[in-house]
Amino acid sequence: MCGVPADLESSPVRPGSAGHRRLLAQFFIDTHVEYVPERIAWPALSEAELTRLTGLPFWQEAVSTENVTSNTVAAAAEIEPDPQVRAAIALQGFEEQRHARLLTALTAHYGIPIEPPPPFAPRSLEDDFLFAGFGECFDSFFAFGLFALARKSGYFPAGLVGIFEPVMEEEVRHILFFVNWVASRRESLPWWRRPAFRIRCASIILKQVASRVKTARALGKGPRRQTAKPSENFTLTAHQDLGAGVTLHRLLHTCLEESDRRMSRYDARLLRPRLVPGIARVLYRLLPASI
Repeated sequence: MCGVPADLESSPVRPGSAGHRRLLAQFFIDTHVEYVPERIAWPALSEAELTRLTGLPFWQEAVSTENVTSNTVAAAAEIEPDPQVRAAIALQGFEEQRHARLLTALTAHYGIPIEPPPPFAPRSLEDDFLFAGFGECFDSFFAFGLFALARKSGYFPAGLVGIFEPVMEEEVRHILFFVNWVASRRESLPWWRRPAFRIRCASIILKQVASRVKTARALGKGPRRQTAKPSENFTLTAHQDLGAGVTLHRLLHTCLEESDRRMSRYDARLLRPRLVPGIARVLYRLLPASI
């Protein structure tokens, strides 16, 4: 399995324990992959492929989201007392910032106009980190399915898809790290502070769910106009830009398959995300296949 120290392969771990924190930090650091976005050789695209790429409406939102997330995660390293886990959070901040650099390099190379993102303004380091982390659990889950659909359909050339495969794996690692960090953070608190932490997490999750439900309800109102303001939930709506036949029902099925496949590559003792896959399974069973 990925990123498992030999001396921990058979040892049990309890969320919040020293062994859990060590496993969490070591898994994340060991599975880090080096690459430099500015040195990537971008593939040449045909006129049709370039039109398809530049016509996608979410590039500005994607760059802005990655910029906010990278700054939020980098700042959040300050709240972690465990030096190994703190180093892993700092590394995640670097990877998130590298995602923003990758998107910036792509848009610059292919001539996609992007405005500079606004300056980062932190509020509460822990609340910001929780909000970004729970948001990434939603966005990454849908990104797994979108990426698989784009790869299987040939909507984008294989060379371009291959460049973003490391990004998908980093997103898997990020949400695995986050859900385990939340459990570890909760268990490290005195018992009398844990209920308040759970309530804060629940409040943030409800805001994220409400935002996605609002977006999902809008999906049935027809194709988005290219002039419309991009949704902050661009990973949930982007399947509309992958061509005919990609329904929300099919997207959910693909997301569930891809999430399970990608998560299975990592140590089974790490906690898995349950909320977003659970919501997706309920929606998949309830929604007609035509939606």
